[in-house]
Amino acid sequence: MLALAGCAPEPPGDLRAGHLVVGTGNTTGVFYQVGGAYADVITAHLSGFEAIVAPTAGSADNLLRLGQGDVDIALTFADVAADAVRGRGTFAESPRQLRALAVVYQNYTHLVVRADARIKSPADLRGKRVSTGTVNSGTEFLALRLLRAAGLDPDRDIRRVSLSLSATTRGLEDGTIDATFWSGGLPTVGITELVGSGARVSFLPLDGLLPELDRLFPATYAAGSIPASAYGLPGDIPTVSVGNLVVVDAAMPESLAHDLTALIFEHREELVAGHPEWGSMLRDNAGRTGVVPLHPGAQRFYQGG
Repeated sequence: MLALAGCAPEPPGDLRAGHLVVGTGNTTGVFYQVGGAYADVITAHLSGFEAIVAPTAGSADNLLRLGQGDVDIALTFADVAADAVRGRGTFAESPRQLRALAVVYQNYTHLVVRADARIKSPADLRGKRVSTGTVNSGTEFLALRLLRAAGLDPDRDIRRVSLSLSATTRGLEDGTIDATFWSGGLPTVGITELVGSGARVSFLPLDGLLPELDRLFPATYAAGSIPASAYGLPGDIPTVSVGNLVVVDAAMPESLAHDLTALIFEHREELVAGHPEWGSMLRDNAGRTGVVPLHPGAQRFYQGG
């Protein structure tokens, strides 16, 4: 994989130099693999450009970096992107001028707990040591909303830690944390490794929190399911899902945005080889990006131009 972790062109985001930086996420998460596959396709098939992957904290971090010009293409949860364009939460002082290229797949939220922690429902997280993901990640963004939907104050009712996925799984293995939230595509390498390590963990359903999430954040989240086959579980796990977007700055040239969108569909098999979640994307739905408007170049592609 071309994805050279930690490497960035000089200067980053210099389109005239033919460099494109893709903002992804934790190196053991799906964003990193999905972004790496996209970077490979761009480098191989977009004449004059080399794409390099930047490992990041995730969704919100990617959008902050996009606004600063440190990345050119960003992967982000749809709920985080909605706050960014509306100027809410983390982005209250600096709304982002985002434009979407596509909805690429769905995130599924995992609540993984140590089997000996006596946690049978989200409400049982009270007083427990809980990882809510890396600061400014999409996982953290949704985890805090889920905790509030469960009637818990994330700052008072749990012993909250903000860890990368790799640090989180180590904590579950050695007993220094009791539970973690993780939102991502299926399967996630870090979760697969955790289950394969022999650690005694359980996956808890989250679908019971969906009505309260819908009340607080209408038309944002959907019911989903982590299939047993994803991690060799005893049964499917009902959960909460949210879409993932590929976004760029509104100022990106129309022709480049068009070509970047076309690559997603013209080289689908190569993308799927990088991570199977690329195979879940449908062209009929990919342009339905909700609050985040399509880039004019992407819109031209979907219209057959």
